[in-house]
This record gives sequence, structure tokens and C-alpha cells, in this order.
Amino acid sequence: MGQPSGEFRGDGVRPRSGELVSGERLVVVGGPEGSEARHCPDEWMPQPRRIRGLVQARPELGPSPAVGPLALGAGPGDLRLLDRDADIAALLEQLRAGRSVQLLGQAGSGRSALLAAVAEAAGELAPDGVVRLSGYRRTTADLLQDLFAATHQAPDFRPDREQLAELLAGVAAVVVIDDVEPSGEELEELLAAAPECAFLLAALPDTPPSPPGSRLRDHLVAGLSRPACLTLAARLAGRPLDEAERAWAVDLWFESEGLPLRFVRAAALLRQRDVTVDALIAAQEDRRSVFGSVHEYELPRDPAELERELRRQVPLPSVGESAAPARRLVQGLSESARLVLRLALALGGECPTAPHLPALVDVGLGESALQELVETGLAVSVGGHHRLTEGVLDALLPEVEADGNGLPAPFAPDGIAHGAAEHLAWWVGHASVSTRQVAAEAEVILAVLLAERDADRPAEVLRLARAAAPALALSLRWGAWERALQLGLEAARMLGAPAEQGWFQHELGVYALCAGSPQRAAAELEAAIALRAAAGEQRGGAAARRMLDLIRLEETAALTAGPGSEPARRRRAIRAIAQVVPGRLRKRAPRGARKTVLLAGAAVMALGVLGTAIGVAAGGDDHPGGDRTGNSADDLPPLDPATSPRPSSSPAPAPSGSESPSATDPGSPSETPPPATSGPATTSPSATHRPGSTPSPTTTATKPGTTTNPGTTPPPTTTTPKPTDTAKPTNTPTTTDPTPPTPTGSATTTPPATATPTSTP
Repeated sequence: MGQPSGEFRGDGVRPRSGELVSGERLVVVGGPEGSEARHCPDEWMPQPRRIRGLVQARPELGPSPAVGPLALGAGPGDLRLLDRDADIAALLEQLRAGRSVQLLGQAGSGRSALLAAVAEAAGELAPDGVVRLSGYRRTTADLLQDLFAATHQAPDFRPDREQLAELLAGVAAVVVIDDVEPSGEELEELLAAAPECAFLLAALPDTPPSPPGSRLRDHLVAGLSRPACLTLAARLAGRPLDEAERAWAVDLWFESEGLPLRFVRAAALLRQRDVTVDALIAAQEDRRSVFGSVHEYELPRDPAELERELRRQVPLPSVGESAAPARRLVQGLSESARLVLRLALALGGECPTAPHLPALVDVGLGESALQELVETGLAVSVGGHHRLTEGVLDALLPEVEADGNGLPAPFAPDGIAHGAAEHLAWWVGHASVSTRQVAAEAEVILAVLLAERDADRPAEVLRLARAAAPALALSLRWGAWERALQLGLEAARMLGAPAEQGWFQHELGVYALCAGSPQRAAAELEAAIALRAAAGEQRGGAAARRMLDLIRLEETAALTAGPGSEPARRRRAIRAIAQVVPGRLRKRAPRGARKTVLLAGAAVMALGVLGTAIGVAAGGDDHPGGDRTGNSADDLPPLDPATSPRPSSSPAPAPSGSESPSATDPGSPSETPPPATSGPATTSPSATHRPGSTPSPTTTATKPGTTTNPGTTPPPTTTTPKPTDTAKPTNTPTTTDPTPPTPTGSATTTPPATATPTSTP
């Protein structure tokens, strides 16, 4: 990929380039003038292999287990689900029957946790096991690609819809997808692509129920019962609840309708209250032992009673505060967790993974900070990264923006987003970064682009989009690739840079072509040609015209192809475009194997020449018609001089009495006998010049009592024309009219009749 023009060149952004196969096209991503697609030759097409015994390395669904220190308790992922046994049994029964189910419920109702529990219990329901996917910010095409990648081994290959239907037809698995965004017809298309799979989907909170006739069965995920909510709060708090806390939890249960997320946050509030009580106890002990007490008063001797007395001094939050406790929970976070939270707020709720946190907000223990946000109910794990939970962004963003002016510039919301754009533009092009890492950060990259756009910095949007687009394409996150191209094109228009607009239009055309929209691709490429011509980029315009010619050639081939013919995209005329294959995909034979092949070919050629020379030397005196069998003078009728034809240099072949076919018409005898001379009957050997045949003796009929010696046979009285060596015998025999036979009284010798094949024009 070329660097941006003008002020964007020389900015240190490393371009990323590579090749992948999309459908039956070979796509070169990150070329000097943009990406380019050509038809992939058949010998370079990937051969996907099924993954048997499906085992996923890391779970991507449900709450994460606790890894950092948690005061007196355990993380949500360490606890068994409460009050969900009936739901799990019903869902397993539906999946066992081969039905697909969609979980519906409010935000925070525990859909992800229920999904993870069913996935753990459904391992033996299908032959191909359980496939766990994340549907967060994924299109239908992205989900199909993720399903293919989870069940087949084929790196750098993105099949088209026809290939996916063929490859996924034999997959029989339970597919579990969380945070599914597609709905309606798009969701039905997803189910139809894998007919042997049973899907378990967790839809977004605002997703409508399935329409009548849909393959999906809706399952409503309701809140927990009151005892289950009280038990959950006590387990996460790490201690039993006292009477005041139980009454407070019951009021919260009525207000929240038993949503589990509310009680995860309530338990975090109780842990913060315990920290405050512990600080009061420590202060009381320090006051007596170190500084003494101004007013002597007697403390309870029982520490538990002292704790209960001090706990009554720390009030519980009101029900209103407990319903939206984000502001109060932030007060109990560590400094590193607060910085990570501020970064997530600046990026629209998306949290980068832990390796990026030291460079972005100077947080060394990123995993511990992220886990602290998860345990307080402020963040949740989605796919390969974290995001803020429902309602946190709306509750905290106004407060952070109001307080941002007093923060250092790098940690203000505006400065955090700007630093993230610079860091990611460098990171996506680094050679040590894999495409899988780029795919995990796709949502974060898009969030940074949107934050820079909202901050009115189109130059930074353009810079990051140019760097990230090829990386997203190679990571096969094409939904994010398209969105990055659209944001980059919008920024280029704001800057008035026609060259950059042409590049993004060209990339959008390549994406549309590979996504199966040739009409849209043609429109994008035509716009790219016009923009690049206006910017004076001749090579870029030529690249766009090549792509446009490919589209038109495919359309022409599709129109001329018949119903039973080969698909137009694989026609020979089109495949000629794919003769040049990039070196990375070219399979080179070892030097030893290539040398062996050359020596073997030379040996075969030498043997052929030697065999031809031996054959010519051995049969140089034979006549071409020597394998035919002639008749004796007693059997042949004499020729009438009045009716006989004039001697010709191409006499007609004689009828053969042997098993050897005629040279004129293989496998069939000649129609008329040739002229013969009178003489004693002889037995003469004859040889053929056909390859692979052996000389066979030809026997002529003789009268009884007559003995002839082949060595004393006088030469024939007629002159036989010398046979001509021609490349091709004639297919038109010369016919003569036979005359009535005349008996002769003496035995004559008839030499073998000869026929000279001639070539007819």
C-alpha cells in the first residue's frame, strides 16, 4: 500500500501487504496503487480441510473468571448459575431435537451467562461438538466466515456464498453465538447456510421476536427469583447479609425485576462498604494504640460486635443510587482502573486489550485493571476484548467531559483518543503483529476512527484508515474493513484530497467485487478512475481500469454462457488473466526433482530418435503395399486392353486375403483387384511399415504339382513404378473394371502386387 499523499507521506506508518483468496479470486492487498483482484488458477485454489474433534482454545462467551484480588469474594465467572436449571434443560432439549433457539431478554438479564452454561452442557449433542462465536459488531458474512474458520483449516481463504454452502453443508455442530446483531432475513440466511447445525443465539435487547414461519424458536430469559438474587449478592460480597442489607436487596429486587447485573453491582457496593468499615476499625485501633484517646470510652470486646456497630455508621446506598450505581462504583476503583475506564469512555465504550494499555494510559497491570472493571459490573468481555456494560457510558461520559479540563493533556478524553490513533496507526503495520491480533482489535480501531471524526480531526482519520484498511482486509474482518474505508473516504472528502478519495473508492470497488456486488464495484471503480485522473495518477487509474475490465469480462462471459456450460468465471478466456501468480503462493519444485524431470525428458527424446532411425534403416527396401496378399494368375481375370485403364503411378490396392489390413483403408479390403503379371505362384514374405507390427508371410495359391523356387523366379515383365514415400496415403482408391476370367494352361508366377500411395490435395 502506498503512503498517503501530501502532508501524510513520511509519517512513519508502515504499510501492510499480502495475498488472500476470496471465492475464486486471488486478491493482492496493499499493492502500490491499491488492492487488486484477479482470477485464481485452479492449481492455486486452497483445499479446506475439516477440523475434527472441535476444541476451542479459549471461551469467548459469558463472564470472565476472577484473576485479580477480589475482597472476600469470587468473580461472576467462578459461580454456578442460580435459578437457571429449568432454562438449561429446556434449551438442551430443543438443541437435541435439532431446533435453533434465540434468547431474548433485557440488558443485564444474564443471556451471556446462560449461553455459556448451555454450551458447556451441549458438548455431546452433535457429532462436530460446539462452536462458540461472538456476534458483536459482526455482519452475516462475518459470522459465516467465522463459522467456516472454526470448522475448517484454510488460512487466508474467504469462500463466497456458493462455496460456503458446499463447505458448511456437512457440518453438524451446535453453534453458539452471543450478541447477534443481524435479524430477520439476514438471520434466516445464516441458518440456511449450515442446515445441519443447531444454532443457539443471544440477541440484542431491542431485537424483535422471530416472525411466523421462522426456523428460530424464541426463549425469554427472565430475571432471577428473590432467593436467587439474595444468594448471588451474598456470594459475590463474600459474606452473609445482615438484616438491613437483606431488606435493601429485596427492595432492589422489586425495582430491578431480578436482573442479575444489578446484583453484581450491588455486591460491588457492599464490598466498597466493607472497605470503609475496615478503615474505620483500623482508625479506632490506631487512635488508642498510637495517639491515645482524648475522651476515654469503652469499645466492645467482641470484634464482630464492633464491626456491626461501625457498619451501622456507614449508610447503604438508596434504591435510586443502586439502580444506577456507576458514579458511586467509580469512587471505589483503583487509579489504574480509573484510567482504563476513562480510555473506554473516550472510545465510545470499547476497551483495548491489555498490551495496549501501557502505551495509551501508562497502565502496567492492564489485566488486573480490566478485571476490576468486570467485577464491579462496569465492563464485560466480548470476543477478544472488553466493552462497557449497558448504561455506563451514558451515566459517566458527561461527568468525565466536564472534569476533563483539569486533567493532564494525555489523559483528557480528547487527548486519549488522539494518542490512540497515533499508536494504532503504527501498530497495525508492524511486522510482529499477526492478523489475528488485528481482528481482535477491529472494534477498537473503528472506535478510534469515530472518536477522531467527532473531534474534527479528519487528517488523523485518514492516516489511521489508510494504515488499518489493508490489515483489516487481511484479517478477514471485512465488515470492519468496509467501515474503515467509508470513514477514510469521508475524511478525504473533508480534506479535499482527490488522490486519497480515488484510493478509497478503488478499495471500496475491490471490496464490493469480492463481496458479490459487481454493479456497485463498477460504480466505485469508475469514480476512482475519474478522481485519479484528476489527481494525475496514471498508474492508479490503470489499476482501476484493469479491475473494471475484469468486471465487464465476467459479465460478458456470464451472458454468453449456456445453462449447461461451465460457470463464466472459470472460462478459459477469463482464466488467462490469472496466469501470473504471486511468488508467495507459487509452489516451487525442489532443485533435485526439477533436474530429474529434465534428465528423464532428455532420455525419452533420445530413445525416440534412436528407435526411429533403427526402424528406417531396417525397412528401407520394403514397399508400402508389401503387407497385402495378391492373387495368382488362375484366380485373377485378365485385363481387357480396351477397357483397362492406363498405367498410373498410383495403382489401386489389391484385395487382401491375409489378416493384415490395407494401407489405404485400415481394417477393410480394397474394392478392386490390381493388375498382375503372369508367372508361377510363389510364397513371398511381406513387411509392413506400421509402427508396432511384425512382418507376416503372404501365401499365394499355386496349382497342385507345381513347385516354384523363390530364388529362381524371373522378374516380372511389367515395370512396377517405384513407390513414393509420402506422409499421408490417399483415401481415394483407383478402381478398374474386371474382365471375364480366361483359363491358362501353365502356371505363372505372380509377384506381390505393389501399390504406390499418393497424396491427394
